[in-house]
Amino acid sequence: MEDKDQAIPLAPPTRDEESAIQSPLRRRRRPTRRCALWCCGICGTTIVVLGVIILILALTVFKIKDPEMTMNNLYINRLFVPGLGTLDNPTISVNATLTADISIKNPNVASFRFRNSSTEFFYGDETVGVAYAPDGNVRAYRTARMNVTVDVLADRVVLDTNATGSAVFDGAVNMSSYTDIAGRVNVLGVYKLNMDIHLNCSFTLEVYQRAISNKVCFAYVQ
Repeated sequence: MEDKDQAIPLAPPTRDEESAIQSPLRRRRRPTRRCALWCCGICGTTIVVLGVIILILALTVFKIKDPEMTMNNLYINRLFVPGLGTLDNPTISVNATLTADISIKNPNVASFRFRNSSTEFFYGDETVGVAYAPDGNVRAYRTARMNVTVDVLADRVVLDTNATGSAVFDGAVNMSSYTDIAGRVNVLGVYKLNMDIHLNCSFTLEVYQRAISNKVCFAYVQ
């Protein structure tokens, strides 16, 4: 009786039986690997596409361009000439109040903020007047205009002499101006660029006609 109750040892499984047991497990693991590879492929493609989009935006929309400054017009508000000079003293004084209409065009996707600026007026190499303008902000793709007014005193305008040696004044006073504006363009807090805009102008103050002529301007950015 004791011999009959003893457990009979089982024979080890054959290779075919092991394969039959492991094959369902392998089938279950394959979809997991494919899903992982599929997710990695999508993530990689997304990163590449986003990189290309950022690069395109950086080279086009977000690329910082130079603002443009222009002197649209120059007006004479007041003009006074005390008197003509003589042969012994061939100079006169020209006292005038001028207003310059200046515009700043911002071609960028972000605003352009600028600090206090100044406009100097020259007769020859001598400064004859300085105008100041407050700080400001030019919104994206907009143009801002500002008027600066200055009192100009050219107290030693040299007169020409005619064939007889007499001092004459044809009413033309050649002058120039220089405007300097410093500011910054900030694109999404990522792209920042400080720049100085310079504007040089030359013009003729026509005393008798009370007008401005021959105005030529040149602007550049540093």
